[in-house]
Amino acid sequence: MPVVGHIAREAPEGDLLETWTEKLKNTQFHLSDVTNGFSDLIAVKDTGEIMNVKKAGYLTSSVMKHFVVPKLERVIDEEKKVTHSSLMDDTEKVILEPAKIKVKLKADNVDICYPPIFQSGGEFDLRPSASSNEQNLYYDSTSVIICAIGSRYNSYCLNVARTFLIDANPIQSKAYEVLLKAHEAAIGALKPGNKTGDVYQAALSVVEKEAPELVANLMRSAGTGIGLEFRESGLNLNGKNDRILKSGMVFNVCLGFQNLQTESKNPKTEKICVLLADTVVGGQNAPEVVTSMSSKAVKDVAYSFNKDEEEEEQPKVKAKPVATNGLSSKAILRSVNHETSREELRRQHQAELARQKNEETARRLTGGSSGGADSRGAAKATGELVAYKNINDLPPPRELMIQVDQRSEAILLPIHGTMIPFHIATVKSVSSQQDTNRTCYIRIMFNVPGTPFTPHDTNTLKFQGSIYVNEVSFHSKDPRHITEVVQQIRTLRRQVVSRESERAERATLVTQEKLQVAGAKFKPIKLSDLWIRPVFGGRGRKLPGTLEAHTNGFRYGTSRPDERVDVMYGNIKHAFFQPAEKEMITFLHFHLRNHIMAGNKKTKAVQFYVEVMDVVQTIGGGKRSAYDPDEIEEEQRERDRKNKINMEFQTFVNKVNDLWAQPQFKGLDLEFDQPLRELGFHRVPHKSTAFIVPTSSCLVELVETPFVVITLCEIEIVNLERVGLGQKNFDMTIIFKDFKRDVMRIDSIPSTSLDGIKEWLDTTDLKYYESRLNLNWRQILKTITDDPEEFIENGGWEFLNLEGTDSESDHSQESDQGYEPSDVEPVSSDEEDDESESLVESDDDEGGEDSEEYSEEEGKTWEELEREASNADREKGAESDSDSDNDRKRRNMKAFGKGRPPEKRNLASNISKRPRFR
Repeated sequence: MPVVGHIAREAPEGDLLETWTEKLKNTQFHLSDVTNGFSDLIAVKDTGEIMNVKKAGYLTSSVMKHFVVPKLERVIDEEKKVTHSSLMDDTEKVILEPAKIKVKLKADNVDICYPPIFQSGGEFDLRPSASSNEQNLYYDSTSVIICAIGSRYNSYCLNVARTFLIDANPIQSKAYEVLLKAHEAAIGALKPGNKTGDVYQAALSVVEKEAPELVANLMRSAGTGIGLEFRESGLNLNGKNDRILKSGMVFNVCLGFQNLQTESKNPKTEKICVLLADTVVGGQNAPEVVTSMSSKAVKDVAYSFNKDEEEEEQPKVKAKPVATNGLSSKAILRSVNHETSREELRRQHQAELARQKNEETARRLTGGSSGGADSRGAAKATGELVAYKNINDLPPPRELMIQVDQRSEAILLPIHGTMIPFHIATVKSVSSQQDTNRTCYIRIMFNVPGTPFTPHDTNTLKFQGSIYVNEVSFHSKDPRHITEVVQQIRTLRRQVVSRESERAERATLVTQEKLQVAGAKFKPIKLSDLWIRPVFGGRGRKLPGTLEAHTNGFRYGTSRPDERVDVMYGNIKHAFFQPAEKEMITFLHFHLRNHIMAGNKKTKAVQFYVEVMDVVQTIGGGKRSAYDPDEIEEEQRERDRKNKINMEFQTFVNKVNDLWAQPQFKGLDLEFDQPLRELGFHRVPHKSTAFIVPTSSCLVELVETPFVVITLCEIEIVNLERVGLGQKNFDMTIIFKDFKRDVMRIDSIPSTSLDGIKEWLDTTDLKYYESRLNLNWRQILKTITDDPEEFIENGGWEFLNLEGTDSESDHSQESDQGYEPSDVEPVSSDEEDDESESLVESDDDEGGEDSEEYSEEEGKTWEELEREASNADREKGAESDSDSDNDRKRRNMKAFGKGRPPEKRNLASNISKRPRFR
């Protein structure tokens, strides 16, 4: 009997197909369902189809990241009333017009799979057929918002869904964390050779292990195949499907919990749902999530909008609402209790960072080298020195006197009646001297092997057995000629040394790609009238230039053809934009991965800037009136000029950021970073005082030269040194993960910036320690690298944690041995009176009479006063004798300004006087 294949699951539509199906059923043919065969045939996508899916994924995740999330944040922050349906309409318009979010895809090729879905307020439906209702977005405490977007590019479908938590309670947080792990497990199981049902089983296993009580709420499918159809039913990711996965298949991995019961009595948050969906392309080795741009990490979807910070900290610090000295209890909690709990939280976080840092350092030290090869001290090789290849090339002989041949870069010296040539590179120094008889002497020193500070080049190695001339001296009766010869030799030598140095530096440069100049279709982004640092060489008048953003890099150039610098996008490590606020310049700064040549200088930092205010000198030095109309008008012009320049730079930066957001630059992770001035602090990084400012990824100082750019991810730990009572400033030492790299010292930071720096270091997850003295870090790092096992066994970086040692040994005899009050000379009564008076004045400026009476009174000694205070405390039962003794010792230590010396350990003992440079 003949066998005829047909698609049984699709109902025929149209007269032709309906007639054909009816006739086919009336025949004697054997009908066989070929749906699965066709499904297998089209399930594996070719390169072009996968590219369409990726473009749809880029569009959809861009809409979620750059439109939906900011829109929701703005609505919640401003407490607006917006309906789900209006959010749906706005999102649909953005999908259909990709240019609104600066996605360069043709709108004609874009469509939606389904209207965007926004759900909140307890009414949830996790099916793709769900719709956004007319209710307002609900974002009160413990609320949940679900957003799902489906789009098409060239008819190929893509789906992404995210859940946002507002002030989540423990049940909601746990449900989302378990769902996130299950979702990642399902994606990880999409490997060629696995069965389709294995994907759902991987997710189910995570839920059974992490939260068995949520198994009943888990969706019965982990998604479906996706392509030209939104749901390819033959590729359902459920536990019963045994189809084999192949590379090139595309799946919509969609997983969620339904009807979760929370502890809330609010009907809008009593029952919730959580949903996650991503589109995944199966690969040979690992699956690729094409919607990964839209983050689903807990820190990016969980929001906290509690307004009163003191209410958050109140359960940890119990205080009775008692008013004291006219201050309300609320003010006391804000100023005392909140700060105490904040410091405690920071200390706990630092303890956790210490544990993580020690584990990370141990893995790195035991895994191999702690950094790159040390390139310091490399010998500089020079080419073979040849002044004249043939005797006929020598200039025609003139008088037997010293000659300088500029063209051949040689000097000719008369020796025994013959002109002997010497290449200028062999000359070490030249000097002249005149005696009382007006006789001039000229002395020429040569580079000779074996003398100190002589470079070992290829020539000295080549002629090791030769005899060298160390120096020659001549005398002359013509001082004018000797002066001219010395000047010519020095000038020629300086030119040759500069050229050879530049050539050697260029030889060490990493070869950069060639700049692709923008064509007619893509006009370069320009910023005009800029100055550059480092400046170009030469003695001519300095000229401003133009910075242009081309296809793969920047080009800066002036009207002179030799003044040009190319900065490739791939060579940029960090890009900064700093508008003029309290500085005189607005600039763009590029910190590079590899050195480039700016003129004849080798550099890793290039800066383009404009001075926003002209330098004005008042003739006569007279002070003008504050109400001088000419001065007011001049200040207004300066403000307008500054605002205009800042706006031009901002426009250029925005356009370049849009260019870097294109897919071809995604791997470079480029974006202009802007320093945060409010977190900055004054310090001395080199020789002069400057203002260092944190950014999102660096610690920078970009106004004064030499520039400072410290990448935060390259920092191992930070040690705050010379921190103690009575110190007006302290130092910050930055230790890098590459232990062969010198530490960075930032000296003389005002102590008023200490708390702000600690808070910033803690929020950026950088572990910091404190010490009372400067440490010899070169010796410490050498000790670590020489014996990393001992460093790990001794607790890693905890040898710097002197605070914990001090606090634990406050009541021990060993700590008392570090300080003996009997050996210290007592403070004179005059000093005590002065100190007491200063304290009174700082607390209350109007207490002059009381302080005067106190200073004139003979009174009792400190010991008698403390003894009476301890007796009073003992009578009240507030403290014990031992406590009062220890308190007295600690107070005496503070009064004398002496701290307990650190415990002697193998690394902490490397203490030296504070040097200026490391």
